[in-house]
Amino acid sequence: MRAAGAATHAAPKAPHAAPAPATYVVQRGDTVSGIAARFGLRTADVLALNGLGWRSVIQPGQVLVLGANAATTPPPSASSSASSYVVQRGDTISAIAQRHGLTTHAVLAANSLERSSIIYPGQTLTMPGGTASPAAPAPAPAPSPAPAAAYTVVAGDTMSGIAQRHGVTTRALLAANGLDASSIIYPGQRIAVPIAAVPASAATVPGLDAEQTANAQLIIRVGRELGVPDRGIAIALGTAMQESWIRNLDWGDRDSLGLFQQRPATGWGTPDEVRDPVRSIKAFFGGASDPNGSRTRGLLDIPGWQDMSFADAAQAVQISAYPDRYARWEAPAYAWLAALG
Repeated sequence: MRAAGAATHAAPKAPHAAPAPATYVVQRGDTVSGIAARFGLRTADVLALNGLGWRSVIQPGQVLVLGANAATTPPPSASSSASSYVVQRGDTISAIAQRHGLTTHAVLAANSLERSSIIYPGQTLTMPGGTASPAAPAPAPAPSPAPAAAYTVVAGDTMSGIAQRHGVTTRALLAANGLDASSIIYPGQRIAVPIAAVPASAATVPGLDAEQTANAQLIIRVGRELGVPDRGIAIALGTAMQESWIRNLDWGDRDSLGLFQQRPATGWGTPDEVRDPVRSIKAFFGGASDPNGSRTRGLLDIPGWQDMSFADAAQAVQISAYPDRYARWEAPAYAWLAALG
């Protein structure tokens, strides 16, 4: 028992949160709420500063703005001329806008983008009435790793077998995962598969970088192997550009994944299957070689698809909420096919 009048010990105070930096680079396993709590911020404020919603997904390497001092340059006057900015790894539209003293809406509008649009390293954005350079100089980007896709090991797999299946060398596959010839792999393990090197002659295709070119070549190769007419291959190229910027994405709207943003929830395969680029391409084309059988309907399964408009044929497969957006990729798709096919 405590003697009368004895002092009551106060509960220890919670440690103070670390001071919030101006910006923060997202790490694997981070959440917006966890980042906010770490620096004593409100989750709602962090979301608002970065133009995010409660259902937004953040990615490792993405730069989040955490404080008002991240960009203190006042908005430029209306008479300022527009400038351009080359997207760096980890950039977001909201962070780029704030660094240039602009609103996210202004940058989106100047580039005909929406909040759901994808930007990628090397892309050039117009900064409306922006400053000639960002308010704070961006650090030089680290060398980009070779483009890679993810693969989940299954029973019986070997590194040499996986390498051969994806058209890369065993040495390249081992190096991409920090492994050596004595390393053991196990079912369920996720490994990075480097995308096969792009021939120098193909690396200059207008509008495509090395990763996009490699994926476009794969779409064309699979289409040729299946006997798909040029129009069908062009539709696949344009669809992939609209859905994923011809990138094998590991995220998307709801559970959409991969080159064509196919959804496991609607029968296109498991998450690993829809991120297997060859399988996803075959599923998009459909027909007798469709790995999904009759569960999904590919382009070759659409009656009269060759007589449809480019956008209508793509939409018949994708069932998108924005069916008219495929049309803008018709001319570029035929140009890519001519250059690579």
